[in-house]
Amino acid sequence: MKEHTRISCEQLIENRDRIKSVFSWDGGLINLACAGIFTSKDIMADETVLEECKNLLKQKVSVFSNFRGTARSPIAALLATSSNPKQTLENSLLVYELLKKDFWTSSYLPLAAMIIAQMSQPSQYEEIASRTRLIYNLMKKEHPFLTSSEDSAFCGLMALSDKEDVAMIEDSEQCYRSLKPNFFSSNAVQSLSHVLALCNGDSDSKCRKTMDLFEKLKNAGHKYGTDYELPTLGILAVSGGDLDGIIQEISEIDDWLSQQKGFGFFSSITRKQRLMHAGIIAQKDFLNKDTMQTAAVNSTISLIIAQQAAMCAAIAASSAAAASSSSSN
Repeated sequence: MKEHTRISCEQLIENRDRIKSVFSWDGGLINLACAGIFTSKDIMADETVLEECKNLLKQKVSVFSNFRGTARSPIAALLATSSNPKQTLENSLLVYELLKKDFWTSSYLPLAAMIIAQMSQPSQYEEIASRTRLIYNLMKKEHPFLTSSEDSAFCGLMALSDKEDVAMIEDSEQCYRSLKPNFFSSNAVQSLSHVLALCNGDSDSKCRKTMDLFEKLKNAGHKYGTDYELPTLGILAVSGGDLDGIIQEISEIDDWLSQQKGFGFFSSITRKQRLMHAGIIAQKDFLNKDTMQTAAVNSTISLIIAQQAAMCAAIAASSAAAASSSSSN
């Protein structure tokens, strides 16, 4: 394993443990998603700053707000990595109010608001929020029963793109039709198709690269997850890196993580979830600046999308666990 990759892996573990000390009641997947936010920016989580951001949410946001629901910890992590958490929260709440005009509230809408607030200027908020809804409507037209609240997070990312709305949705739909026969979960494939639509290149090429990476990983003994893990696979596949090089690095990272506390056989993190985070770490070495073209951002957008996918996966898993617990009581 490359030295800088090992450092990123160690940083992920340290960040997870520090975050767990502040959000002790969260599940392992939520803590890991938060750790990934810090690690992707090469930042070591500061428990004091995290605690301050946690308290900031309590002070500024109603207890009934989704900013303090299942997404609370990822939101606090995003705030803690900003240069001005208070201003970032104020801007995010402003975007959130704009989005609420057109969306039902959900655990995913605050994530969309946070991303928009951090990646655009206040003068653009209203236009981007409106565009987010237009893109969502186009999605809903293609898949009326499949499109749901979690897609609002990806719509927010699409609304930051320089690509034309209809062309982006058509690209996404072509990817969906091409990839769906290979995977069981329609929701996961739709999320993957959203991610691929943000990437440059024709849909056939992007889908082929995605499936090639999936099959090569499986043949190497690292079967990639086919649920909420899929979007991060798409980012890796079109990152511009050599597939064999990507597979070697993911394998090395995954093998290393498997030996660490909280990632082994008896942990709450599954092998497929661990492999997803290995892929997120590996992305740093394979990002191509031409992979994506978005307004006011650079190639780090792909890491942000991977984080968004990981956070959506964590929130979905936590929500499912909470629902299961509730139904059994």
